Amino acid sequence: MTYLNADLHCHSVVSDGTLTPTALAHRAKANGVELWALTDHDEVGGCHEAAAAARSLGLPFLSGVEISVTFADKTVHIVGLGFDAHDPRMSQGLSQTRGGREQRAREMAEQLARVGIQGAYEGALRYVGNPDLISRTHFARFLVDSGVCHDTHDVFRRYLTEGKPGFVPHRWANLGDAVRWIRDGGGMAIVAHPARYGFTPTEEYALFTEFKQHGGQGVEVMTGSHSAQECIAYAQVAREFGLAASRGSDFHSPEESHSDLGSLPWLPGDLQPVWEALSDRIQH
Repeated sequence: MTYLNADLHCHSVVSDGTLTPTALAHRAKANGVELWALTDHDEVGGCHEAAAAARSLGLPFLSGVEISVTFADKTVHIVGLGFDAHDPRMSQGLSQTRGGREQRAREMAEQLARVGIQGAYEGALRYVGNPDLISRTHFARFLVDSGVCHDTHDVFRRYLTEGKPGFVPHRWANLGDAVRWIRDGGGMAIVAHPARYGFTPTEEYALFTEFKQHGGQGVEVMTGSHSAQECIAYAQVAREFGLAASRGSDFHSPEESHSDLGSLPWLPGDLQPVWEALSDRIQH
């Protein structure tokens, strides 16, 4: 059934969102979401709270995570759904992936200091629920609240992106490892918001080809950062590569996010939705 208001991509304070897992569950339920997943960055620490909150609301739930990988010298995100959140291989892999974020954050702050923005590391830490997961988003909130930038979109036009002050690349997990951690735990691996990466057609073909070879099974077609044309384009990618289609707002915050939980258009009716393959992993 493609006409299900599933929202399978969002973030809590455990990574770089501003709401708790419980608050997100309540917001999802209030917005008419019929199947929900919490997909914090490189961390499953919020899954237990999210599952308990969803259960109390009668909201069907899938375990989730968004793993950072490096592919063709860019950061790509792989969403995992329906895996065993207690699998030790996943926990160990995510711990290794999180390692290095602190050093990267200090280097970002040093770059910002060189252009006159002092105290950025300490400032960003004020917005961090989990210090192991300090990220560009936390720096962006500091730059907005300290008056350097008008909003987070202004931040990423002026800072923290390639070629601008505060950008420091990071080597994440590799694609094969991320897919394997998800599949070893019984879950499904999905390429998140593929239009965001700016790959050439050749690079994108290579990404999806290698992803399939490693056992990846899905792609986000409907997501908060995709335009209508991009949704059409990635529906075609799903057909071409034989991938299941996913749907998720990528909600982080009521003040910052393009799309609210449960607000996306339906998936095209001819695509196989990811939740059909994960029906036995849905928690009720």
